[in-house]
Amino acid sequence: MIKIENVSMSFGDKKVLDNINLEIKDGETLAIIGGSGSGKSTLLRLMIGLDHPTGGKIWLRDKDIAHMPEKELDELRLHMGMVFQYSALFDSMTVGDNVAFGLREHTDYSEQKIAEIVREKLEVVGLPGTEDMMPGELSGGMKKRVSLARAIAFGPEIIFYDEPSSGLDPIMTDKIDELIISTQKRLGVTSVVVTHDMDSAIHIADRIAMIYEGRLIAVDTVDNFRRIEDPRVKAFLRGLYIGKEA
Repeated sequence: MIKIENVSMSFGDKKVLDNINLEIKDGETLAIIGGSGSGKSTLLRLMIGLDHPTGGKIWLRDKDIAHMPEKELDELRLHMGMVFQYSALFDSMTVGDNVAFGLREHTDYSEQKIAEIVREKLEVVGLPGTEDMMPGELSGGMKKRVSLARAIAFGPEIIFYDEPSSGLDPIMTDKIDELIISTQKRLGVTSVVVTHDMDSAIHIADRIAMIYEGRLIAVDTVDNFRRIEDPRVKAFLRGLYIGKEA
């Protein structure tokens, strides 16, 4: 689904990513972990084309998106869903209008069809009948669910999650983890989850990739990842979130 070849990223004199090589398989859930400032969120932004690498290629199936014109990227993004760290809902819009936003912007669907899709996706994320609520009436976990409903409105092939458990209590974190798992199974999508939460990564992922100071230092299945002897990986597994602070 996604192939990252020799990707580097610098901001001025600061190298944030250094020669990353990674393949993400069709239909899998890959968790990308690392401490604050490790480069994992930068890699996510590169994969959805919000930034362009200073070196290397990023293949989405057979297309290199690393330096693709914005118009072509916009068309490809219709096959991607994005769940942002802080949900990124429009506070002035209802839940239904938030979920419908992309459909109204990028399709010629009738309002009746849009309403049907909105209702269906809200049911998928466990929020039936919430179309008329406002974001200010929602808990943090509910906002994440609405953000996911918006992300899957187009029927994407890939869903990207940026720190989905950030700011949530342990009970709600477990619920969001289960939602990521059920969404992957129900829709058959490829999921890429950027997180610093090792427990969540172990729970949801088929494989885990770890970035440390801009370098990819480990990629393996969950079971094998636990047995890696690299001291940086072992420290992260113990909950010592090593790495440079942002």
